[in-house]
Amino acid sequence: MTRDESPQPNFAHPRYWPVWLAIGAMYVAAWLPWRLKLWIGKLIGLAAWRFAKRRRHITETNIRLCFPELDEAQQARLVRETFIANGIGIMETATGWCRDPEHLRHRVTFKGQQHMARVQAEGRGALIIGVHFSTLDLGAALHALYFRADAVQRPHDNPVFDRFMARARAPYFDEVLDRHDLRGVVRRIKAGYAVWYSPDQDFGRDVSVFAPFFGIDAASIKLTAKIARMTGAPVMPLIFHRNPDNRTYTLEYLPPLEDFPSGDELADATRVNAVIEQAIRKHPEQYLWLHRRFKTRPQGEPKLY
Repeated sequence: MTRDESPQPNFAHPRYWPVWLAIGAMYVAAWLPWRLKLWIGKLIGLAAWRFAKRRRHITETNIRLCFPELDEAQQARLVRETFIANGIGIMETATGWCRDPEHLRHRVTFKGQQHMARVQAEGRGALIIGVHFSTLDLGAALHALYFRADAVQRPHDNPVFDRFMARARAPYFDEVLDRHDLRGVVRRIKAGYAVWYSPDQDFGRDVSVFAPFFGIDAASIKLTAKIARMTGAPVMPLIFHRNPDNRTYTLEYLPPLEDFPSGDELADATRVNAVIEQAIRKHPEQYLWLHRRFKTRPQGEPKLY
């Protein structure tokens, strides 16, 4: 039996009912008044901050490592703010997945559009560097109001949620590519499309070099430079965040990286990390500090989590 002919799971099975309930809740959340969304998101974040002890430990470790200039009270405040921001991010994801983003156009300021417009006018593809902010999926939906792109993602382990996620993202991405499909990414960029992917997670030792990230040696994927080398496409950093008023958003394209790739894997990964770090420092509480960014360590170094 081939993969395409393999039996599909029974999505009506009781084991999937909690997932269907969560999906239904997301649809409801997407249509709530804005202030109520923020309030519920904050409650979700505070509940996770109090009860998700494993994730809180990871976040506390990341904040302590990356912001040594903060005292203990400031670090603790940033941890709490991170959980709140990511709780609100759940509501923002529901909004991005379950509603037409057109209704939020008046809330968006988009800077640096000329950089992508110039690339498109030249008929070239591009590699977009995204960052795992809590606003990730809403940011992608808002980006689609101005520019189309493909996306690279990891399939979700739950088949029901994976199908829902794929269908939710379909309206604002032309194609969704598996993160292991390098050939597909290269093909699409060479055909003149922009492909959005996020190189700010730990993908393991085999595909990484150890480059500084907030002053810590972090396993940093080599793929950004490899794709740029294989396609000749510009690498376009894209940053996005919720503004302090909690009602509006800013998206910004930075200029394409110049003289990239350099041929030096460590130097290229260091440069990409520096761009990502610069974006995070503007609104550090909105970053996904809940993931183990420093999971893989150089030989001989102890684990950090």
